[in-house]
Amino acid sequence: MLIILSPPFPEYIVAFNGYFTAKARSHFISSALKNSEAVDWRIVPRENPASDFPSDFEVVQIRQAPRHSLLTLEDHPYIKRVTPQRKVFRTLKYTPDRDNHTRWTQKWQSWQSSRPLRRTSLSLASGFWHATGRHSSRRLLRAIPRHVAQILQADVLWQMGHTGSGVKVAVFDTGLSEKHPHFKNVKERTNWTNEKTLDDGLGHGTFVAGVIASMRECQGFAPDSELHIFRVFTNNQVSYTSWFLDAFNYAILKKIDVLNLSIGGPDFMDHPFVDKVWELTANRVIMVSAIGNDGPLYGTLNNPADQMDVIGVGGIDFEDNIARFSSRGMTTWELPGGYGRVKPDIVTYGSGVRGSGMKEGCRSLSGTSVASPVVAGAVTLLVSTVLNRELVNPASMKQALIASARRLPGVNMFEQGHGKLDLIRAYQILNSYKPQASLSPSYIDLTECPYMWPYCSQPIYYGGMPTIVNVTILNGMGVTGRIVDKPIWQPYLPQNGDHIDVAVSYSPVLWPWAGYLAVSISVAKKAASWEGVAQGHVMVTVASPSGNDSEVGGEMTSTVKLPVKVKIVATPPRSKRVLWDQYHNLRYPPGYFPRDNLRMKNDPLDWNGDHIHTNFRDMYQHLRSMGYFVEVLGAPITCFDASQYGTLMMVDSEEEYFPEEITKLRRDIDKGLSLIVFSDWYNTSVMRKVKFYDENTRQWWMPDTGGANVPALNDLISVWGMAFSDGLFEGDFTMADHDMYYASGCSIAKFPEDGIVIAKTLKDQGLEVLKQETAVVEGVPILGLYQTPSEGGGRIALYGDSNCIDDSHRQKDCFWLLDALLQYTSYSMTPPSLTHSKSRVAPPTVTDHPLPERLEGNHLYRYSKVLEAHLGDPKPRPLPACPHLSWSKPQPLNETAPSNLWKHQKLLSIDMDKVVLPNIRNYKPQVRPLSPGESGAWDIPGGIMPGRYNQEVGQTIPMFAFLGAMVVLSFFVVQLTKSKSKPKRRKPRVKRPTYLQQQQQQQLSPAGKSPAV
Repeated sequence: MLIILSPPFPEYIVAFNGYFTAKARSHFISSALKNSEAVDWRIVPRENPASDFPSDFEVVQIRQAPRHSLLTLEDHPYIKRVTPQRKVFRTLKYTPDRDNHTRWTQKWQSWQSSRPLRRTSLSLASGFWHATGRHSSRRLLRAIPRHVAQILQADVLWQMGHTGSGVKVAVFDTGLSEKHPHFKNVKERTNWTNEKTLDDGLGHGTFVAGVIASMRECQGFAPDSELHIFRVFTNNQVSYTSWFLDAFNYAILKKIDVLNLSIGGPDFMDHPFVDKVWELTANRVIMVSAIGNDGPLYGTLNNPADQMDVIGVGGIDFEDNIARFSSRGMTTWELPGGYGRVKPDIVTYGSGVRGSGMKEGCRSLSGTSVASPVVAGAVTLLVSTVLNRELVNPASMKQALIASARRLPGVNMFEQGHGKLDLIRAYQILNSYKPQASLSPSYIDLTECPYMWPYCSQPIYYGGMPTIVNVTILNGMGVTGRIVDKPIWQPYLPQNGDHIDVAVSYSPVLWPWAGYLAVSISVAKKAASWEGVAQGHVMVTVASPSGNDSEVGGEMTSTVKLPVKVKIVATPPRSKRVLWDQYHNLRYPPGYFPRDNLRMKNDPLDWNGDHIHTNFRDMYQHLRSMGYFVEVLGAPITCFDASQYGTLMMVDSEEEYFPEEITKLRRDIDKGLSLIVFSDWYNTSVMRKVKFYDENTRQWWMPDTGGANVPALNDLISVWGMAFSDGLFEGDFTMADHDMYYASGCSIAKFPEDGIVIAKTLKDQGLEVLKQETAVVEGVPILGLYQTPSEGGGRIALYGDSNCIDDSHRQKDCFWLLDALLQYTSYSMTPPSLTHSKSRVAPPTVTDHPLPERLEGNHLYRYSKVLEAHLGDPKPRPLPACPHLSWSKPQPLNETAPSNLWKHQKLLSIDMDKVVLPNIRNYKPQVRPLSPGESGAWDIPGGIMPGRYNQEVGQTIPMFAFLGAMVVLSFFVVQLTKSKSKPKRRKPRVKRPTYLQQQQQQQLSPAGKSPAV
């Protein structure tokens, strides 16, 4: 379990605008706080290898820190930002409790004691690496058994003399023992924790380092690379943001080439950390990071792997299946107004991989923190193959990896990124590389399923919300760049390209190494009743300052083409069109928005985006299978034409509403729009109970809202005499012959008397939370259906719990209920199973219990798009203008579009079939599958690797053919030895690493013995 430490003072990271000496930093802080109300403040001393060098931050303890005192600090001209120091605390022996019937008090104590915002390991081994929860901050991402270097054909490059020599690779993890027998080139070990040791007390850091650079037994990719070990986690798995910042600064100072970070967490708004990652990559450090172990749920990407400048790695097993634990995209930074980017970048083996044991020998681990060092090791090896190191940078390396990756069949891009790591193809591309820009994804094809899911799952039509594709621009020409002029839209007239309109927005500056290109696609009015496929492409020119000193003020340019292909159908009838309200959903970060299901003590934060393509993916797929067209509203309710839609869905809404939105929705429903609301719990007493002590700011955190913002929803529906209560209920029941589970939902407090209300017997979960008492309540109104009285008016359906359609913790789905509600709202067909149900009760038209009120002192205004701070209570902001797209002026092409958009990117027209490996035959290691019941802890014969051989590489050489070849070879060796008539001439040989020579000798020895692991 997690335990609480109560430090004396809150700590804050004070970031400066540059690097300054300790004396200068102290002077800046002293002058900023001289006249403030902050008392008893002090600078926290940091004793580590970076202490002797100038730094760009300081850690300050402040006993009393009024908000205006922190603002005073930020007002200093040399201070950039002040943020809370974040602490990571994870214990090895914590085991998630999977018994939902455990006493609430036991569950509550564990939730209350931790703030799940940490960076943690992303490995999954024996009971050894249990995490405290999916997003319990940044955590070490879990490492399980197999040996991958030779399976990925690293030995082909070894035989060419490339073994990682001259490349500095940093491992940020739990340390490494000084005399571990697997490593021969550990250049430096540094400790950044508060423990006085450099050794690895957990084994995770040793394993990761072994996958990258072990020289024997379980061999790593780059055994001759220069290892720099950064111990940033204690034996109790504790770390601080400041430890990482100091270690990152030292890595920049040491000119590290490759950095592996097998950690992650959901907090992409940890500004000091994110900023420092940008600074690292801007200094040409190639960062490789695990994408997360929060699969198979979508929208669970971890930071920093979700950043554009970082190589984010997902996991697969040895059958080339996406690992269940591997996090899925999309990124959620861009919600609610935009759409997420494609991540992971690539996938590789992460299940059952073999690596170095803590003291000696080998062990097996699984997780994306295993897949990450596989790619980091491959990258280190690839860097060592390039003669001109100036060509290698974070962008060019990512370009080579994604252009060479092999796509996995039947898997979408938010699961596999660009595909599976192919080391040899990456080598071919990288050694023929010329600086240029490229795109990820490299094309948009809304007809290609399943790879282009979710885009391919629904055709586009006139009048629909624009389809947004968020493309990443990779700039291999330089750390900074810009887009020249504006992107150009060129439709193919023979392929009906003039039937679509395209708008493009983009990063004003590409830094570091990357930027975004948001492409919005809509159907032209003339295609309102047309059906077919339309094609075109967007042309983008990127410019970067020339790296050639002789070209002062000169620029390098690169023009890339983004093919676009869409499927257009006639505009569907209004009854088939459903609009999903994304604008009023909030999630962590930046604020504390609690999970909808209070039983989920290990997953207390709502952080998946509440999008139809993340944690509501299954619901979306179901609606598509039922023939509905689902669109997303990323703007206020005032920004859509209600006459186009049959139903507006509001699910788990946490945001407030503008007064203008409330007025417009009432008018829209009077004119025929229908509304479905799935609410969740909201109880101020429970919200105060679920506060927890924040180890980072040394303060208690109070939720900014409940599972849903019920007071705001009540304002929205009050005109019809409807309201939700502050009751909190859970339990199993049956409705219309379907088994149902109500998970931390609210009840209906008021409903029109001519409406239909269904009630069930449930447990009072609020009483259980507050008093640890159990009570059963009969006749709890949970479902209401109502036909508005105006002529041609719409219908309203209310349900008090969204967990049954949410993938995050759904126990029993209620998609059948959603179908019934849509039949009612879209077609005015009242479900007989509900109207004649024995559970139907008289609507509660009045209530003696007061309706829920907003929690006094909540800070929702800090994160709200609707509220702003005001003397007294927060007030609504002015209603923002609706988003306006500037459609690109088309430049039509009267030529035929390419028929197949998916081709491996050929950087600068490189034909990889002509880039051959010099003087090296295609190496095909012989392997065997694991027999049933056989242990995974094999002895490794030299050069013979366990595991299923990748069929893409080639067919395995049969054993008898191998032995026959050895007999023939021996015959010729004997004949040459006996020959006296010709002088002996030594043939030149390719230099091999020492351990490979030993390995070959073992294979040819008469005893046939191999060293045991």
